[in-house]
Amino acid sequence: MYRRKLTALGYVQPEGINLNDDKSFKNLIVWLENQKIRSYKIEDRGPINDVDSRDWETNFIKYCGQLNCPIDPKDRPAVVDWLLGLAVHFEYQDNAEKFKQETSENVLNRRSSAPKVVNTNPLDALDFQSPDFIEGVNKLAGLLNINPHPDHLVTLQAISKMVKSRLNNEALQNPGEFVHQGKPYPIFESDLGFETGDFILNNAGKALRLLHIHDLRELQTQINECIVAVQLLTANPKTDTKLGKVGR
Repeated sequence: MYRRKLTALGYVQPEGINLNDDKSFKNLIVWLENQKIRSYKIEDRGPINDVDSRDWETNFIKYCGQLNCPIDPKDRPAVVDWLLGLAVHFEYQDNAEKFKQETSENVLNRRSSAPKVVNTNPLDALDFQSPDFIEGVNKLAGLLNINPHPDHLVTLQAISKMVKSRLNNEALQNPGEFVHQGKPYPIFESDLGFETGDFILNNAGKALRLLHIHDLRELQTQINECIVAVQLLTANPKTDTKLGKVGR
């Protein structure tokens, strides 16, 4: 709700204000006083600038009184809105002549003279909810033997995952290392380890358990790769018999 005022004042992160966060709130107050409002003399701004002080809230109440703020200082949204309005007022006073020269015509002329960015990505022009797109996703899923999901975007995620893992250049060159051969694992005939009392929930639990095991195996593979990479950087198997020691 403060974005326009903060943008007009030149605040660094106009969309990153969180009034429930003490640090964000205090930093905004300090910035407004030091850069825009300047109610105190520089040498008198210490109490309001010391955001880590235990007395900061008391000093802030005094600060609001100094400004004759009609808002309860404990009502952060309202008091910030009032302070921003005051800061905009002072900003206009300091640059009145500059703002008087700004007209709607000048603004429109600047916008029209700005270079137009032409988007060349064809994916941005796609309608992901159109019947043709949905039909194309389902047809592609059929070609890859992927069971379609009621939500076509979920089906598209499955297609993307399969393409990355099975149809990349490395997999196409060495299909035996990526496409598992042999008898499929009888997942629904395995023991779940516990009983839910519902056949469908039992099967869902078995599927989730298998997926979890798959994720753990992939994590272990990544850990092993990290260990090998570190060993390559730290190990030096060369033996210098002249020096009578291993390594450098």
